Amino acid sequence: MSGTYNNYSRILAVAILLGVLTGCSEQQHEFRLLTPALLFDQEIAAELVKVFEQNSEHRITLVPMPDSAETVLDALEDGHADLAFASNAQPYRQGITTVMPLYPTVLHVMYRRGRDASDPRALLLGASVFAGPVGSSSRQMMTTILAGLDMREDDVNFTVDPGDLPDVSVLYMPISPARVSERLAEIGAKDEYQLLSFGMPEEIGTGSSIDRATLLNPRLSSFVVPVGTYGDMQPAPVVTLAVDKLLVAGTDQSAAAIYDLINEIRRLQPALAAGRPMLFQHLGDEFDASDSTFVLHPGAQAFTERDAPDIYERYSGVAEVVVTLVIGLISGFYAVVQIFRRRRKNRIDRFYTDVIGLRDTLSGDSTDAERAAVVAELRQLQNQAFEMLVDEKLAADESFRIFVTLSNDIIAEVESAA
Repeated sequence: MSGTYNNYSRILAVAILLGVLTGCSEQQHEFRLLTPALLFDQEIAAELVKVFEQNSEHRITLVPMPDSAETVLDALEDGHADLAFASNAQPYRQGITTVMPLYPTVLHVMYRRGRDASDPRALLLGASVFAGPVGSSSRQMMTTILAGLDMREDDVNFTVDPGDLPDVSVLYMPISPARVSERLAEIGAKDEYQLLSFGMPEEIGTGSSIDRATLLNPRLSSFVVPVGTYGDMQPAPVVTLAVDKLLVAGTDQSAAAIYDLINEIRRLQPALAAGRPMLFQHLGDEFDASDSTFVLHPGAQAFTERDAPDIYERYSGVAEVVVTLVIGLISGFYAVVQIFRRRRKNRIDRFYTDVIGLRDTLSGDSTDAERAAVVAELRQLQNQAFEMLVDEKLAADESFRIFVTLSNDIIAEVESAA
């Protein structure tokens, strides 16, 4: 019976130990990622899912956009998914938090050859325009461009199918010459389009229109596509805008889950960059929370501050200075006290010398007048010493007591010998 009980005890102890070890290990997470609206972003999302499936214990699954939501951010706030792709140029929303920047996207404005591109109004007025689905970052940027030109959305003909060969195509996407060439070939428009430039590279920083755009929206940055990047589509350098594509989450995601997700994406960077080196080459760089449109998720903040000094390390330098100053002040105060003590000691020593000197002036042949004069001088020294004691120029210590006793003894001795 005792042996059976011991066996049960051992099994229970092993089970508890395994439970503790399991609880201490990193928890596995599964995230639902909303399928992006744009085709290129869909390819990136599918690749992210595949890399996680092949190389990680965590999982990311794509979920479709619900019909009830107009944008991915609406769907994210409604709880249809855990994660989504979002442009850093979109307006701030309280229920959305930034997880991390994924890759930069560049504004591509392509227009059909033969259209007048010298004036933006002439280029867009009455034109058929493809800018992605409603709610996408490209569509929002197109709406902003129209507002800046004092144009209405009715002044252009928006189309949702790039296969219709629109007059103007507006897309936010990473630099991808092969993908763009392939897509134009699919719709039979390989030599139909040319990239629009918003100025010359040397105009950046001189108050040009591209500077106005970055000033009015600090999340945007000027970007120069080098000549020939897109072949015949751009015989000259193209000045345009760039903005980061963010991975965002709702506020209901736990800090631990988001921390583990960022850590895993950083770990898998080589696998992601293997197929798209231009896209994910900066994925491991640190990012600043102030660069994000949305507030930083607590898990992302914990990750960015993982190497930050704690409160003891942060203020250790200040503490060292304070301790040094305190020690210096104490040492200085002690030195001042010692100086005052030494000065008081020197003063009382002078009284000792005077008392003994007066006593030595007398001898057995001294007259009563001489003895009376010595006693008077001794009493004058005592009065002077007490006055200095009151003025705190002498200390009421053992040295002062010895002086009083010595002077009284000499006075008594002189008076008895008279």
